[in-house]
Amino acid sequence: MAIEVRIPTILRSYTGGEKAVDASGDTLADLVDDLESSHPGIRERLLEGPDDGPELRRFINVYVNDEDVRFAGGLQAPVSDGDQVVILPAVAGG
Repeated sequence: MAIEVRIPTILRSYTGGEKAVDASGDTLADLVDDLESSHPGIRERLLEGPDDGPELRRFINVYVNDEDVRFAGGLQAPVSDGDQVVILPAVAGG
């Protein structure tokens, strides 16, 4: 079993147009690394900062089973098989 990652339209060019992809890992950071190995370039769109201490970009919201990871440990938030991860870019407008 794997972790389903829902991909927003703006990032689907990295996943060959797929709306959802499978990934694995014990933490969100591991999951992002696994995504990067299968879909090169996506990590850079999700994270900012040095490789040894990256953080989620301010305008990227990530939810694990509907829980905002910013309140669940950030990149160290645990994930496990069967979870659903949703990536949502923040949208501003007027």
